[in-house]
Amino acid sequence: MIGDKKVLYSAMQATGVLHIGNYFGALQNWVNLSEEYECFYAVADLHALTIRRDPAELRKSTRNVLMMYIAAGLDPEKNCVYYQSSVPAHAELAWIMNCFTYLGELNRMTQFKDKSAKHSDNINAGLLTYPVLMACDILLYQADVVPVGLDQKQHLELTRDIAERFNAIYGDVFTIPEPYIGTTGARVMSLADPTKKMSKSDENQNSVVYVLDDKDTIIRKFKRAITDSDTRIIYSEDKPGIMNLMDIYGAATGKTNEEIEREFDGKGYGDFKLAVGETVADVLAPIKERFEQLSKDKAYVDSVIKNNTEKASYFAEKTLRKVQKKVGLPERIR
Repeated sequence: MIGDKKVLYSAMQATGVLHIGNYFGALQNWVNLSEEYECFYAVADLHALTIRRDPAELRKSTRNVLMMYIAAGLDPEKNCVYYQSSVPAHAELAWIMNCFTYLGELNRMTQFKDKSAKHSDNINAGLLTYPVLMACDILLYQADVVPVGLDQKQHLELTRDIAERFNAIYGDVFTIPEPYIGTTGARVMSLADPTKKMSKSDENQNSVVYVLDDKDTIIRKFKRAITDSDTRIIYSEDKPGIMNLMDIYGAATGKTNEEIEREFDGKGYGDFKLAVGETVADVLAPIKERFEQLSKDKAYVDSVIKNNTEKASYFAEKTLRKVQKKVGLPERIR
């Protein structure tokens, strides 16, 4: 709790260009939360290191993701948007909390198994301890709530377990975070395979619509989206392609499934795909324009990074000092 507001924490990895799954699934909703919560939104560049990255590309994408936060409507005066790596307390707390996390807990993490299978040539310790760093991201800011999708639920449960274990030994040091219960974002699936989530790392570029794609590219990708042999536009489990397009259209327009079904009653897939593409392009156009403006205003972006790093560091250091004292580390002479 900061003042009279509860604290909300979330982050996105600093890899590649954000796609509409990131936007409709999370970022769009983040924009609406700053009045109700004290919000911390990190660009998780430390997490990105579990996979070998080109250094110049990682630096570029880290800055781009932060600019996309702002371009999408996150006011850096009301929200703390910052680089995870710029706040050393993240890594320092992670080492301490590694010592309060059991190996069996980490071995059970679904994402560790998935990522190990995808990157069998680089199963590093960071892949295994990734959830501890994620827990520390949350615990450093005494977050009350964390927006989580189904794929992150297990990580939040581990965060709560670690915090409760530490508190049982040393007293009420950490706030025990709850999952954010509110308007949930759309779960956006691949346009080429609607049984899989849309992913920045997908080799098939037609499966992913990026926030910075131009209008023609967006429409072309939606026209190629996989549907089925039927022609009816109805929300049904046996029509995953149409379900996905309806979810995207609903997120872009605010319309319900019933309203979408009525709007396109008697129309074919071609009309629907075109409408989805044009609507998404219209939603993304001002974000793309604002991003291009920010790209040319280095001084402003640098000032945002500096000011928000100072704010994040202030709150993170308070928690870290408390933890260090509790476990018996010597007080730092400043």
